[in-house]
Amino acid sequence: MPQPTTQKSDGQSYAPRGKPNPVVKPGEYTFAAAYLDHGHINGQCNGLTEAGGTLKWVYDPDPKKVADFVATFPTVQVAPSFEAILQDPAVKLVTTAAIPAQRGPIGCRVLESGRDYFTDKPPFTTLAQLEQARRVAAATGKKFMVYYSERLHNESAMFATDLVAQGAIGRVLQVLGLGPHREGQGRPPWFYQPDQYGGILCDIGSHQFEQFLTYSGATDAQVLHAAVANHAHPDHPGFEDFGEASLLGNNGATCYVRVDWFTPKGLSTWGDGRLIILGQKGTIELRKYVDVARDKSGNHVYLTDEKGEQHFEVEDKVGFRFFGELILDCIHRTEKAMTQAHAFKAAELCLKAQAAARRLG
Repeated sequence: MPQPTTQKSDGQSYAPRGKPNPVVKPGEYTFAAAYLDHGHINGQCNGLTEAGGTLKWVYDPDPKKVADFVATFPTVQVAPSFEAILQDPAVKLVTTAAIPAQRGPIGCRVLESGRDYFTDKPPFTTLAQLEQARRVAAATGKKFMVYYSERLHNESAMFATDLVAQGAIGRVLQVLGLGPHREGQGRPPWFYQPDQYGGILCDIGSHQFEQFLTYSGATDAQVLHAAVANHAHPDHPGFEDFGEASLLGNNGATCYVRVDWFTPKGLSTWGDGRLIILGQKGTIELRKYVDVARDKSGNHVYLTDEKGEQHFEVEDKVGFRFFGELILDCIHRTEKAMTQAHAFKAAELCLKAQAAARRLG
């Protein structure tokens, strides 16, 4: 089985690889990639191709980005324009990793062209963009799906999804999500501009809000507290390098989220992502990308319940079923991979938390 590959320095090219598990025949489901502003596009395309999708086109106005993408996916054709992709009747879905502020409007264009859309997170930077996407999705019947990779493209997180669904820890009472990231070198200018990336709770916080909804079973939540800060970037006054938020779900479950750009240089990967789920009958802890000072591999799951303590090492054992489920959902118009309401609600919560955030310091 191919080993999952992640960018060890800063996570910009986080692109796990798993065992191919095609749900369609070659050429049966064709998709295109466009707007390659974040390296997550490689993970999005890996997931879709491993599920049997056929990557036909790529487009970006920057020839260097296109050349790098073609080096990774050598069978792809270079489209002369984004419009050319939207005019190809063979293309069923378009996946993008544009600058965050552009993802919502691009997605509406895709849906209005009669295709499904799969974007990197965060899908929006304003509530107005979210509401527009809700209207367009309802009017067209097309999917506006989001790459919440810290759950969907992580085996420990998917393993925990199943444990919770099976009742391993009983009713979930609280979810604690920690999402530190490494800033690294060579970030593009938009990365530091709040009107372009949306703020830290909107951006990398979006992963945590999606996980809270999934693990807790809540379908909505209130923002009880939110705060952001710029502790160490005086040259970029609009940048936020720290964020936190507390939520109360409509089923009584609570959540605390902390995200930041302070991964130490000595850590062997881009972030010590952890998540703890408290249930009535037990707890689950995920050490997603590293088990610090013990094991440089990720995908560690610790379960404590009424019977005792267990440690599951699930790397290369779970796979990434979301992508195959998404393709089948697009073909059959079902919602097994993720409901549209869930994808939009996670985005709504991160936008509301960002809007409510008090600025520290």
